[in-house]
Amino acid sequence: MKLYQEQELKIYNSLTNQKEVFKPINEGHVGMYVCGPTVYSNVHLGNVRTFMSFDMIFRYLKHLGYKVRYVRNITDVGHLVDDAEEGEDKIAKKARLEQLEPMEIVQKYTLDFHEILQKFNFIPPSIEPTATGHIIEQIEIVKEIIANGYGYEVNGSVYFDVHKFNETNEYGVLSKRNLEDLVNNSRELDGQSDKKNPQDFALWKKAEETHIMRWPSPWSDGFPGWHLECTAMSTKYLGKRFDIHGGGMDLKFPHHESEIAQNEACCGTTPVNYWMHANMLTMNSKKMAKSTGNNILPGEIFTGDNPNISKGFAPSVARFFMMQAHYRSILDFSNDALLASEKGFNKLMEAIKTLDNLKPVGDTTSFNFDVWKRNCYNALNDDFNTPILIADLFEAVKYINQLKDGKATILPETLVELKKYMHTFVFDILGLEQQTGSSDDGDALTGVVELLINLRNEARANKDFATSDKIRDELLALGIQLKDGKDGTSFSVS
Repeated sequence: MKLYQEQELKIYNSLTNQKEVFKPINEGHVGMYVCGPTVYSNVHLGNVRTFMSFDMIFRYLKHLGYKVRYVRNITDVGHLVDDAEEGEDKIAKKARLEQLEPMEIVQKYTLDFHEILQKFNFIPPSIEPTATGHIIEQIEIVKEIIANGYGYEVNGSVYFDVHKFNETNEYGVLSKRNLEDLVNNSRELDGQSDKKNPQDFALWKKAEETHIMRWPSPWSDGFPGWHLECTAMSTKYLGKRFDIHGGGMDLKFPHHESEIAQNEACCGTTPVNYWMHANMLTMNSKKMAKSTGNNILPGEIFTGDNPNISKGFAPSVARFFMMQAHYRSILDFSNDALLASEKGFNKLMEAIKTLDNLKPVGDTTSFNFDVWKRNCYNALNDDFNTPILIADLFEAVKYINQLKDGKATILPETLVELKKYMHTFVFDILGLEQQTGSSDDGDALTGVVELLINLRNEARANKDFATSDKIRDELLALGIQLKDGKDGTSFSVS
């Protein structure tokens, strides 16, 4: 019997706004699609949080014994600036600013995306398709939508007729937006005169003469609309109807709403059974914004090279921090929160090291292992409630420390099971990694680096900047970065 047959997993469905028992379309198989990044810049930390949530979900579904096909796309064309219907492609704009070809931008930031996710210990998706690799499929979907009466062509561009669609379907079913309200809140924008209505969205855009990202189509040399690519790639690899579609909360409208409409207009069926949305990440209780400096890139967390944090943090510490919040709740990022998470993470890792070296003691087990194990599964089965799971893990940490101090007992078979499930929940499902080296090694390293920092401070006080710079540069060559701040000098290890 597969584990999923013993567990009742409930998922919060954004379509119905309630938790529902998860029943895949095909028993034992799960099809999951998650909207990936638009690769025109370094991946944002908020995006990482979304992808991390679905990495954890992917891990748990696999742990339950499901055969999961996880598709996460790369958007490399069609996503216009400010998510607009008119204007410049984000990638083309960045290419112009950096004086590179658009596909050089795509390559540069796709590599950055993969490197960051690898450091956070992500499992790669089953398939990672690109929008540019599926132009033919997108053109065919546009043809079907036009043939079914829901699309119209004007001056080489094709638009989805939202009002026509709404006569027999419901545009707004996911975001719970009423079309009449959308009409009343719309305003005419420059360049929208080709549309029948402002609410209509682009399926295919005719490219201007200077637009380098263009492909031939029955309507014009142009490029697909942003919403279209996910419809094409999800249905190609998962079928016209599949189990789970995920993404950030900000994609619910209009991106996911438009996906539903496109699929119904083309295939005659709603595409997804369970819509899942991860919530936002704030920083210091405010919206992250590069313009205000209230912002941090994922890579800067590791190096500490950002004024919002006092030092660098290991990727697993940052991952543990994110797992301490439920994926549907807003998570506030701050230096204090990271420092607290680091303490908790180290405590958890130390307990696992202790557990791995423990020998059974006594002729009873002074811990209700079966209840603890059931509580851990109950947390994950309750819409992947990682904060509750972590609280349960720390109940085990208390017990492990009691065993270490000789204040508790454990039988051999229970010790084996406790080791197995602590590793399963911490490493296999939460995706955390044990840090290399002992705590004694870390203490020694800290002592040596602090000694060198003191020597460097003395050199700077004596205006011996050559020695000061030499200490800094040689430490950097060894992977140790010094960071001078108002509270003194801190360091991080890369």
